[in-house]
Amino acid sequence: MPFEFLAGNLPVFILLALLLGLLVGSFLNVVIYRLPIMMQRDWQKQAKEILELPREPDLKPFNLVLPHSSCPNCGHQIRPWENIPVISYLFLRGKCSSCKARISRRYPLVELACGLLSAYVAWHFGFGWQTAAILLLSWGLLAMSLIDVDHQLLPDDLVLPLLWLGLIVNAFGLFTSLGDALWGAVAGYLSLWSVYWLFKLLTGKEGMGYGDFKLLAMLGAWGGWQILPLTILLSSLVGAVLGVILLRLRNKETSTPIPFGPYLAIAGWIALLWGDQITATYLQFAGFK
Repeated sequence: MPFEFLAGNLPVFILLALLLGLLVGSFLNVVIYRLPIMMQRDWQKQAKEILELPREPDLKPFNLVLPHSSCPNCGHQIRPWENIPVISYLFLRGKCSSCKARISRRYPLVELACGLLSAYVAWHFGFGWQTAAILLLSWGLLAMSLIDVDHQLLPDDLVLPLLWLGLIVNAFGLFTSLGDALWGAVAGYLSLWSVYWLFKLLTGKEGMGYGDFKLLAMLGAWGGWQILPLTILLSSLVGAVLGVILLRLRNKETSTPIPFGPYLAIAGWIALLWGDQITATYLQFAGFK
């Protein structure tokens, strides 16, 4: 049986996870670019219906499947052999095969990151349902983090299905109990919601978006309320350090908005995989054990 073979051959399973991750990473590049545009078009359509404005003629289909990927500079349609993750970029030397325009390095980097993350998850959990679940979570976190970097937006289309999936998998006790997952989602949302309103009452400004509340609720649904303190601590530390560095590199003022979603995603992923070890190490270092 294939499943029995994979369960007994971890190196093969890790290699398959790596290859799958590379392919998914190629698809995530499409999601990262197109989903915000799809959402914007939908908002504009709804706004015109509410305002009773004339509807524009239907545009050509624009979704995660159509139109086919093409060069943004010359419109050359990318052929299948030009869309092999990482390999095609290296073979084409980072240039369009038609007009020789530069292809962004971000595309192969996203593919490579997705592949390496997938391989690590397969190694960390081994063959089983935990790996399948965390792979879906990791891919979703990668996509929403980069969308947040580009647009300061955490799409409900990604966050909410993963929140429900976290509750569903923990109904079977995959990572924590259903009760802890439920209260993790509630506490995750309310904790940042409270910080948001406290900051707004004190300063009159909005310190973060509602998408951050939902993202932390989603992470709580996966790991339970127990991972929330570590997630918030790690995301705040990483966000503060990297935020200052990025502002200095870009010569921007401290009032420049910085997306918090990627830091939450990274911290939550770390807390879910290594939260117990990190907490135990800290308690031992602090002399509590």
